[in-house]
Formats: sequence, structure tokens, C-alpha cells
Amino acid sequence: MAEPNFWNDQDQAQKLISETNLLKEKRDSFLELKKEYEDETTALELIKEEPDKELQEEVENNLTHLQSAFHNYELDLLMSGKYDSHNALVEIHPGAGGTEAMDWASMLLRMYQRYCESVGFKFEINDYEPGEEAGVKSVSIRVSGKNAYGMLKSENGVHRLVRISPFDSAKRRHTSFASVEVIPEIDDSIKIDIDPKDLRIDVYRSSGAGGQHINKTSSAVRITHLPTGIVTTSQAQRSQLQNRETAMNELRAKLFHLEEEKKRKQKQALKGDQKEIGWGSQIRSYVFHPYNLVKDLRTNYETADVKGVMDGKLQPFIYAYLQWRLSQENPD
Repeated sequence: MAEPNFWNDQDQAQKLISETNLLKEKRDSFLELKKEYEDETTALELIKEEPDKELQEEVENNLTHLQSAFHNYELDLLMSGKYDSHNALVEIHPGAGGTEAMDWASMLLRMYQRYCESVGFKFEINDYEPGEEAGVKSVSIRVSGKNAYGMLKSENGVHRLVRISPFDSAKRRHTSFASVEVIPEIDDSIKIDIDPKDLRIDVYRSSGAGGQHINKTSSAVRITHLPTGIVTTSQAQRSQLQNRETAMNELRAKLFHLEEEKKRKQKQALKGDQKEIGWGSQIRSYVFHPYNLVKDLRTNYETADVKGVMDGKLQPFIYAYLQWRLSQENPD
């Protein structure tokens, strides 16, 4: 950064500064944890030599805080993926099953919204298509915040629900499925060439929530990438221009993700037969009846606190996934 020609390439310079800031943040956090640990170790030695009830209570409180801070630091270290620091684009689609599956998709939407609120992530709905009777047909979300993609990538896959259906007058048990797709949002440093001739752009009136203005004008935008068939939509913004920009950003991210998946599968083929951990695989079961259990089928982490999970308590599942993913990458 001290080189005289450092700013000749603005994009590369900004990228390097961002990487440096992340490394500095990790280093500063480590030094702070180290100092807190040394302070508490000294305090414990003093208590052993001369018991002090007030000091003991203070140390116990400090150790609880230190344990939490260490856990958060460990999570940061597990964010080793290339795009973990990026924002996340999330899509939820119900599986077969009509209203039952659409209701399950809306329950997942609420779960992720609660989780984002609990960790301070910004949660924005780009596109929302409601179900005929209940739930959602599809929803597209942008989640922004520190390590948003790194945290939410664990949710990528098929989620299975078992419960007594509220839509069944006979009160029978139903199994529903919904797919969740999570991809990283890409920034301007990643160049994606899109030929305008390959795009079909449609405008229409928004159908979701957004007030009178959003429904009076044809402000919603749907972009179809003809070579791949990828479709992105946005209706959350007030102007057609803003919605077009949002849909284009999502298209760029999806095309980039498509290329990354191709490369990953090529590498996988060269390495030989491996367990598929990508899009399309069933990852988690949520059982509301005949017992309460949420179980991740990759990590085997489970909890009976179904209500807590549906209210956004996903951190234990995310932590278990990151540990599992690390073991898959480094089996030795």
C-alpha cells in the first residue's frame, strides 16, 4: 500500500484495503481476547490465594462474556470461504403439495427474518409472490451484514416438515418440502459480461405489499437470461429503474454462481466420487408431530426446541455446519 503506483488500479487497491481491514479486525479481536484471558487468569489466581466473594462473582460474569466472545471469534475464523464476507441472496420455493407446502415456505421466511433480526442483519424482500390460499409461491430476499453469506450458506438445500396439517379437516399428518437457495451477492470487482441481446426484460404491476404507489405503476421488473433460462424479478423498489438494477445485480450473481458450480463439479469429477453437498439435497427435517425435533441430516446436530428454531435460533445449526464443512474439506 506504500508503493507509489498503488492507486493506479482503483479496483485492486480497494480490494486489497478491504482484505487488510478484515485481517486487522481478526488480529485486534485476538489481542483483545488474549488480554481478557490473561486478566481473568490473574484474577483467578488471586481468588485462590485470598478468596473474595465479590471478586469471584465479577470473574464468573467476565468468564461468561469471554466464552461468548471466544465463540464469536471462532465463528469469524470459520468464515474462510472466498465469498463468506459477502451479502447473501436467498430464494425460497415450496415443493409439491399446494397450500401445505406454500405455508411451509412462509414459515421458513419468517424463521430467516427472525434470525436476521437476532444477529443484526438487514433483511430485504426483493420479490414476493403470495399463495392462492396461504403462504408464498416464491420469495426472493437480500440479506446484508458482516459474513451474511458465510452464515446463511448452511441453509442451502431442501427443508422437510412433518406436522398435523392445519388445512386438513381430518387432522392427518402431512410431510411438506421447500427448497432454499443461497448464493453470494457479488461486487463490482467481479466482472460478469452479459450481452443485452441475451436478455428479455418485462415490466408489470407489483403484486406484493408496498403501498398504493407501487401497485399503480408498472414498476416491477422481470429479467430473463435467454441462454440459461435464469429469471430474476424485483418489485420491492419504488421505481422501475431501481427494480431493474436490483434484478440485474441478482442475475449477475446467479450467472457467476452457475460458473462456480460448473468449476466445482469439474473438480469433484477429477477427485472421484464424493458426497454431494450442493443445491437440491435434503438437509434438515423439522418434526412437529408425533414428537418435537429439528435435525440437520449433514451434521446430525439436533434439538427438541422446535419453537426456538422457528423463532430464528439457527446459530447452533450454523456453527455445526461450519465445523462439519471444515472436516469435509480437511478430512485428515
